[in-house]
Parts: sequence; C-alpha cells; structure tokens
Amino acid sequence: MKPRALLLAALAGFLGACTRAPKGFDAGTYTYLDLSLGETLDPAWASDSTSHYLILNLYEPLFAFDGGSTDKLLARIASKIPTRENGLLSEDGKTYRIPLRKDVRFHDGSLLTPEDARYSLLRFMLQDREGGPSSLLLTPLLGRPSTRDARGRLDPEVFALAQKAVRVDGDDLILTLPQPFPPLASILASCAPAVSKAWAAKNGDWDGSAATWARYNNPKKGASPFDARENGTGPFTLESLDHAARQVTLARFDGYWRAPARLKRVIIKAVEEFATRKLMLQAGEADSILIDGNQLAQVKDLPGVEAVENLPMMQANPILFFNFKAAPLADKDVRLGFAYALDYDGFIRDVLPGTRATGLVPPGLLGYDPAGRTYALDLEKAKEHFQKALGGKIWKQGFTLAVAYNAGNVPREILARILKQNVESLNPKFKVELRALKWAELLEATRSGTLPIFISGWSADYPDPHPMAFALMHSRGNYPSEQGYRNPEADALVDQALRETDAAKRAALYARLQAIEFEDVPPG
Repeated sequence: MKPRALLLAALAGFLGACTRAPKGFDAGTYTYLDLSLGETLDPAWASDSTSHYLILNLYEPLFAFDGGSTDKLLARIASKIPTRENGLLSEDGKTYRIPLRKDVRFHDGSLLTPEDARYSLLRFMLQDREGGPSSLLLTPLLGRPSTRDARGRLDPEVFALAQKAVRVDGDDLILTLPQPFPPLASILASCAPAVSKAWAAKNGDWDGSAATWARYNNPKKGASPFDARENGTGPFTLESLDHAARQVTLARFDGYWRAPARLKRVIIKAVEEFATRKLMLQAGEADSILIDGNQLAQVKDLPGVEAVENLPMMQANPILFFNFKAAPLADKDVRLGFAYALDYDGFIRDVLPGTRATGLVPPGLLGYDPAGRTYALDLEKAKEHFQKALGGKIWKQGFTLAVAYNAGNVPREILARILKQNVESLNPKFKVELRALKWAELLEATRSGTLPIFISGWSADYPDPHPMAFALMHSRGNYPSEQGYRNPEADALVDQALRETDAAKRAALYARLQAIEFEDVPPG
C-alpha cells in the first residue's frame, strides 16, 4: 500500500489580493495579475482552479453559489432550483426536473436550447479524460466514477446509461439518479456549464451521437476547439488569448441575459515575480494582484492599496506529492524520510500562516479532525528511515530526486528549499534538485508521471469531503491515477462514505480513510 501525498497547511492558509485605484486607466478596464493563465478554456477538461475561475466568466452553469456562501444557491441557466417543496425534486431524491431559461444567448448570438443543456452534461461526463473532472457528475448520475474499467477499457454500457440519466422534456432538463445524491445541486453550480452543441460539432468536437462519442473519450490535451476558443453564455467573451505575452483579455458580452457587466474589459496577466506584481500595482498598471501571506506586510500599507485577507478556501495547500512509479519512492521508508525532514510548524509560522492539515478533509467540512495524527520535524527519525530504505541501499548509494513547483509560487519554492536543505544535510550522497515550472508545464508533467516529487494543492469542487477524498485517495481519482497510488481499502472507504447518509457514520469512515493516509505516508 503506497501513499501519494504529504499535506501541509490547509483551509485557513492565507490567500489574498491587493487592489487599488488605477492611475490613468480606462475606468471600464480591469487588470488582474496572477501567477498563471490556467491550462485550458475547456469546461470538460479543466481541473485546476485558475482555469476554472476563467471559465466561469465565459460560461454559466445551471446554478451558482450566492456570493461566498457554500450552501445557498441561485438559479442561472436554470430558472428554478429543484426542491421537494416546489415539486421539482422527487420525494425519493432521485429525479430532478430543472426548468431552463428561454432568453439565454450564446456569444455567437444563438439561443440556448434544452438540448444544449443536455449536451453540456453529457459531454462533461463522456469526455472523461484521465484524472479529469468527469467523475464529479459520473458518480451521482451514473453511479460509477469513470467511463472505463480498471484496465482502461471503455465500458459500452455507459452511453445508454448517460442517455437515460439526462433527458429533455419540453423546456425542462430531467436528471434521473440511481441513488439519492444530496450534493448534486452544488456540483451543478460549478461543473458542466452550458456549451453550444451546434458550435461544438461545427468546430470539430463531438456531435452528440452514440456513433461518435467513443472517439472523443479520454482526449489528448489541446485536441478540442474548446481548449483555446469559446462560445459560452457568460458575462464576458474571449477577446484574445496570447500565450507568448501570457495575457488573456475578456470583453463584455452586451447580449448577456442578466444585463451587461459594468466592466468593458478584463485583462488577466501571468506575472510570476512578486516584486514585478507589486511595482505594477504601485504604478497603477494593475487593479489587483495575487499575494501570499508572507508578502502581505510589503503591500498592505501602500497608499491607496487595500488588502483582502483570509479568503475562505476549502483546500489543502501546499501538498507534497510522491510519484510511486518512480524509484526509490515506492519504498515507504524513503517517504517517511521525507516526511520527517520537513519543518511543518516553522513553515506555517514563518511562511504561510494557516491551520495545519491533519488529513485530506479541510476545516469546516464533515470529517475534519483537528486532533488527527501528523508528522513533525525529526531529522533523527528521517535518518533512521533513510538508513532502512531498500535494505540499506539508499543510504549507501544515495539518490538524486527532483522536486518541482510552479514558478512564482513563493511558499511552494520555500517549502522545496526547506526539504532540499534538510534532506541533503543527512547524507552527502542525497541530492534534491529544484525545478520551477510554469503552471501548465507542471500540470502536464504531473499527468505524464515524469516528476518524482512535486508541490501543488487541491481544492474541494463542492462543500463536501468526497471531492477531496476521491481526488487524493481513490485509485480512479486525479492524483492516484497519475502517480500510481492504489489502496483497495481506501477505494472502498471513499465509495462507502459517499453512499452513507448517517453523518456520524460517514465521519467515522473519513476518519479511517485519513488514518490510512497517515499510515501510507501521506499527509501530516
């Protein structure tokens, strides 16, 4: 049983932005500086938060969260939110009738139809790229996390099941579930936003037919027209996407059904260096910038600047991930050596203030255990485990392992440097190489399994422990499927906890899952 990740600071870790009134800028243009542009514009491909935030300005889902609320929803493409009280959710919780708005237009001027809404859900599920987001809807709507079996073979029954689960009746979308799934509306508030079936087929994507769906299953990156183009219904359209300049420009969509946005244009630039972001903010060349907790003191007192602090995030960040297909990381003692070589308390105290993660469930969600077992800095224990690894061969022969992180993410860089310094101090034959990669490069490298160790994070897709548990511990989830982690008991616990309706029993299942996390050497 091999682990996958080492969780560090979780939910309450600082995420912030600083804003100011720009000097001499067009009042209708807003410029934001981030670390990256995200990886894709395709709603069915994206699993990174940077891409997701951009997509939700171009497209709209059926529902939306009301501001910062994690439980109150608003109707968007849908005109009503199904409940038992309004008769749109069946008494057994298995059938949702979702009335759709009739006045929603795509950016090309065409009206959104119920068939477009149906196609959007089907495409999101059936594209199902390895490690992608499709399981978020496959699980509740089809009762399985993938369109493929454990050997990667396409399940021929999936299309018929999807057709049965997602139907159109007049102006309504009908969803039929094999079992009740209370968080479904929350998932539909962020996943599978409305796309145009006609635009997709015209531009070379799936045409919606049974005869062709398998051809578009598990596609390669960039294979879809949705990757770098769009035709959504959101408040902004894509004006330009310039990877060379590392800039995305969005323009106001005047045909937006809710009323045009106040801003005429939004510019998003990827600027990895904090010093450059800070100077651009001071010079009025940016309206807001992303900052880390250790940078707050350098910007919060600047004239005209407001720091927006401690934005709530249901996430574990950063996480140190191990690739278990890469020797010598298959040996548990090697992973334990790394686990005891990190100064967790010092990192949180001096670099990224927040709450220490005690497992995959962030604070505020069912199953979070503030007293969960964690690792602590202990270089003697680290040395003992490295000496035991592979029957003593690791200690005698040494190793050279790369640790990658996304360029410009200062806390992750510092974490990598702490790890390098402590591990190399134990044995002169231990070499830890640091690699700063652009965000898209890091994501591609993690999917291809070419990185032995990398530092990233993970956010819950909806306010429930399941998306964290599945993504981080289930063999069909994002990181286990890419990094070679498989524990049958963990798989069973994730599946059982999802079906359990008793909150106390469900919390107990997540407690056992997080114990496996600790035992397998992950999270601490």
